[in-house]
Amino acid sequence: MNPISPDILLSYWSTPQIEVNVVILMNIVGALLLGMVVGYERSFHGRAAGMRTYGLVCMASAALTIIVGYPHYWFGGLQPLTPAADPTRVIQGIVTGIGFLGAGVIMKEGLNISGLTTAASIWASSAIGILCGSGFYFAAIVLTLIASVTMIWGGHIENILPSRHSASVQLTFRPGQIPSEQQVRELAAGLGYRIADGATAIVHDGEHAEWHLVFIATSERPVSIPALSAGLQASSLVAGHKVAFARN
Repeated sequence: MNPISPDILLSYWSTPQIEVNVVILMNIVGALLLGMVVGYERSFHGRAAGMRTYGLVCMASAALTIIVGYPHYWFGGLQPLTPAADPTRVIQGIVTGIGFLGAGVIMKEGLNISGLTTAASIWASSAIGILCGSGFYFAAIVLTLIASVTMIWGGHIENILPSRHSASVQLTFRPGQIPSEQQVRELAAGLGYRIADGATAIVHDGEHAEWHLVFIATSERPVSIPALSAGLQASSLVAGHKVAFARN
């Protein structure tokens, strides 16, 4: 059998093949739009992964899933897959691949970790694409709305609920000065914080001692970096400092 004969080539453009392709295109276009809806929130807030990333992830997930539902139309229908393809294996491959993509958007700088929400929402976008590819359109639309609402309003809810905010603190002491742990704890307590357990690192270069710590607020008020910096600056124990939000 000549694989490039006119009859074989025309079989890829037969009426049933065109109809199936139209259905597939409708699914992947719908998945693209739903993915872009979810990605708009990330794009609006200036994240690296925006509408294009989410749209492509969702669309590709839908495309890889929906073709499993048409095994008899593969290869122009000339060599149909007799046993039905297992969609769960396709889904497993999609989820694994999205895991690598999500890991790429997670950034760690010192004690500050960012990108977790973006990674989780990319994973949710792939689930939306899988639902579209499987034909669960209503569930895909509802999941899009739930994911979008969670990303938009979840941060506001977190700010309303009681929580203990934390800050990454780097303290530099004068040459030859080696403070005790109790002195540092009293310094933190005087500013309204406590030292997080297991988050202390000490660096000594022979002259200066540097302590890297995480301060956790003892009250439910939000952390004020300028206020914390001013309190450390006023302390006679500290020669220099560096403070930043610690989000993990």
